[in-house]
Amino acid sequence: MQELTISPNDAGQRLDRFLAKAIPALPGPLAQKYIRLKRIKVNGKRAEQNYRLLEGDTIQLYIGDEFFEVSREELPRKTQDPGLNICYEDEQILIVNKPPGLLCHSGDGPYEANLVDQVKAYLQHTGAWNPAQELSFVPALCNRLDRNTGGLVLAAKTAAALQILNQKIRDREVDKYYLLAVHGRPNPPTGRIEGHLVKDSAQNRMSVVAVGTEDAKDAVTVYRTLETRENLSLVECLLETGRTHQIRAQMAALGCPLLGDRKYGGLAKTEPHQALWAYRVTFSFTSDAGVLDYLHNRTFFSGDVPFLGKYFTFSLPKRPKKGV
Repeated sequence: MQELTISPNDAGQRLDRFLAKAIPALPGPLAQKYIRLKRIKVNGKRAEQNYRLLEGDTIQLYIGDEFFEVSREELPRKTQDPGLNICYEDEQILIVNKPPGLLCHSGDGPYEANLVDQVKAYLQHTGAWNPAQELSFVPALCNRLDRNTGGLVLAAKTAAALQILNQKIRDREVDKYYLLAVHGRPNPPTGRIEGHLVKDSAQNRMSVVAVGTEDAKDAVTVYRTLETRENLSLVECLLETGRTHQIRAQMAALGCPLLGDRKYGGLAKTEPHQALWAYRVTFSFTSDAGVLDYLHNRTFFSGDVPFLGKYFTFSLPKRPKKGV
């Protein structure tokens, strides 16, 4: 018999879902059978598979040792500090700048360096996360950016922060602002784009389509022009929805494709990637945020935006020091 004790990062999960993470070698149907047969108990008693675990609960497992055998090679190894560009950090969250060209998560093909692995390596290096001591929790990103878009990405360091942030983002209580350089002058200079997008999977491209188009999803972007110099405009966008390539497709449809965005008609000039940067995030909670309530009404800026100084005079506020 082996016994597991539920930590704060494990609490709140259904018993069956916790088991799938904590003991991945135990097949789900077999876990359900063992729960029914009382070979898996909670606090020494029979429990239902949908029981919500509480901090301090103990799970007794009368199952074969083979389900617990994990080789050292399968455990994450402690690595060197990956040198993240950290904008803010506290005990619950981490806000980092993702450089253009870096994936947020690993893809389906051969392994590539990615931001979530760098975040985990950093937290392991600093001692904020020890995978050998966690039963089920793994730090995770709460939002994502296209490979060639840079800027702010939110990461959760605890299970409570992950659950709350994901819900707040779904409820649109986290405002994400972008800076972009576009060709031409948006007309009108300030506006709200309400449209529908459909994806062409073969070309990995989104198209603006009419209402009622099959598989189309609504997309809403609020924008304002901050500066125009020659034939380029600096635009700020606030996303009300988070569709793939939303800003890129909608600005191109407005007649102002992003600088460097070849996929949507933008000229490259000296930009290797589309001139698009997630530069600001504001936490605008309208309901209780639990352990993250202290973030309400706080705004964080990314710091330097690579294309700003090349084409515009607009400057950003200085970002606060780490942990402030």
